[in-house]
Amino acid sequence: MPKKPEDWLEKANTPEKSKGIFKLFLGYAPGVGKTYSMLSEGIRRHNRGEDVVIGFIETHGRKGVEELVPELETIPRRGIEYKGTMFEEMDVDAIIARRPAVVLLDELAHTNIPGSKHRKRYEDLLELLNAKIDVLSTLNIQHMESLAPTVHSITGVTVRETVPDWVPLMANETVMVDLTPEALQQRMERGDVYSKHKVHQALHNFFRRGNLIALRELALRQVAEHVDRSLESYMAAKDIEKTWPVRERLAVCISSNPSGQYLIARGARMARRLDAELYVVHVDTGAEDQGPSLKSLEANIRFAGDLGAKVVRIKGKSVADTMAAFAREKHVTQVIFGRADVKGLRKLFYLSAIHRFLRDAPAVDVHIVTHQEPD
Repeated sequence: MPKKPEDWLEKANTPEKSKGIFKLFLGYAPGVGKTYSMLSEGIRRHNRGEDVVIGFIETHGRKGVEELVPELETIPRRGIEYKGTMFEEMDVDAIIARRPAVVLLDELAHTNIPGSKHRKRYEDLLELLNAKIDVLSTLNIQHMESLAPTVHSITGVTVRETVPDWVPLMANETVMVDLTPEALQQRMERGDVYSKHKVHQALHNFFRRGNLIALRELALRQVAEHVDRSLESYMAAKDIEKTWPVRERLAVCISSNPSGQYLIARGARMARRLDAELYVVHVDTGAEDQGPSLKSLEANIRFAGDLGAKVVRIKGKSVADTMAAFAREKHVTQVIFGRADVKGLRKLFYLSAIHRFLRDAPAVDVHIVTHQEPD
């Protein structure tokens, strides 16, 4: 049947996507509800008319998940024989041949059985995205490669299956599937996560309350970083230079003066109270190239690093102009400058520099901290 003019117009106004959209359901421990949330979204999309299939779901015998699986079409798994035993893995080729709009792919950190098309499940994900299929997937925070050593130091558990950090970072959307540690432990005790005979051991090992609090903090920080990157990308794309004070960002401007450590400590205390990002910035104007000054500057920078600040060193002709540009680029909300108790011409130069910063910087709060050296 020949196409109508409006059909051609609709196709012309709908640009073809170059790859699939990746949505990640991130959790901090097994049992928080990642798979259930992913399935629930898949079912909602299916009910709205989208072509949604299950590529791979691991129910772990959990009743809530098992009840949802039959509501969506499941692509049969591929049988693979390994060392005399048959295993089942997701069939990537069958999914691509079926060409759904959306596929559900559980446990992103999974290592496939030898003989599979790809070694890791995240490689299956990449092929599906390149085939322009949208993917919903799940991951626990401990499986991020850079965090595995931290998780081991907290829990004593060695995480053997990991994904490179760039894989979750490439997600178009990240959803934190959250549950308080107390609620998760209650789910464990009811047998909703593991079978009853495993509950006692789990609650006294990986699922101890302290472990869960720490893992939850890691996951929340990961999602917060994703949100920050998304906001910065949006503001850059829309050419928005105005600072949106969604999250506080503090910048402390330091020189080689030993009093810089006082400013850094003051900034660190403020950042902790506000739960803010802390930058310590040194503008190199070429005036501090002598031995004693350099030693003092390095001491200030080491001190900043010890307090967890992000240290930034920038070359610039003017401290005021360079700091104004930095505040605009990083969407800084508060700036701390130090001032010695000086008079006469030096005071005039200082006030002139502050005025120049205020003139050129975006709308930020400025703190002038005077530090008198003890007699």
